[in-house]
Amino acid sequence: MRSTSPGGHAADTDGLRAKRHAENFPVALKVLPGRLRSDLEAVYAVARTIDDVGDEADGDRTALLTEFGGELSAAFDGAEPAHAVIRGLVPAIRAGRVEYEPFRRLIEANLQDQHVTRYGTYDDLRAYCRLSADPVGRIVLRLFDVADPEAEELSDRVCTALQLLEHWQDVGEDYEKGRIYLPQEDLEAYGVTEDELGAAQASRRLRELMRFEIDRAAALLGSGAGLVGLLRGWGRLAVSGFIAGGLATVDALRDTNGNVLATYAKPGKADALAWLVWLQVGEPKTGRRSD
Repeated sequence: MRSTSPGGHAADTDGLRAKRHAENFPVALKVLPGRLRSDLEAVYAVARTIDDVGDEADGDRTALLTEFGGELSAAFDGAEPAHAVIRGLVPAIRAGRVEYEPFRRLIEANLQDQHVTRYGTYDDLRAYCRLSADPVGRIVLRLFDVADPEAEELSDRVCTALQLLEHWQDVGEDYEKGRIYLPQEDLEAYGVTEDELGAAQASRRLRELMRFEIDRAAALLGSGAGLVGLLRGWGRLAVSGFIAGGLATVDALRDTNGNVLATYAKPGKADALAWLVWLQVGEPKTGRRSD
């Protein structure tokens, strides 16, 4: 099945499904009620399409992102969208379960990607994640009818951590695309040159840097894991799935011992499931589960 996507490109729904299954976390646990699963999958399809246009589309990506954002905004104003991924979001829009602002920030992040390829400081990178990652958590909380400042703040920590972990999985791939998310101040502090990011194996200095970055992201994820305790019902389970996927990704990244260039750190499903159970019955913590 294929459908129209921004700028006349075809959106491959099978491709979106494959990318959903390849994520570090379950986008929509199968045990969730049908409406919630549909809403989460629709949100993912829109967010993934925004990222794909920003990363992979042929032609003027800025224009394509602007076009997609305009059609998405119009859908929130009641217009009937042409793009299939936006049409999939219409039931949630019409029911008032999602708002446009978080999606606008996702588009802004991808527009920023078109001209910003380096981040000087960790704070600069965190500011980018507030556009590229945190809005997704806000959307998810809204779907579960959670409107609590403490929950939102913890959600932001979780989402930024998940984004950072994804960046640390993709250091070599991002470098090939001309982007470096490792803060320039950290590269300098560890004596790592940009050229080292394109090697087949991570240098000793890069491995040390990556262990530092992985631990920092893990600590941030752990600091947001208390979100689980603020939630009830399906929201608690769904968010636990996201955090469990992140914790399993931390495990996989740590298993590389910092050599993220030689091996793609793919989290194991069994590890993620074990973390999911732990989050439901134990105290959330960062690192491998205690036996």
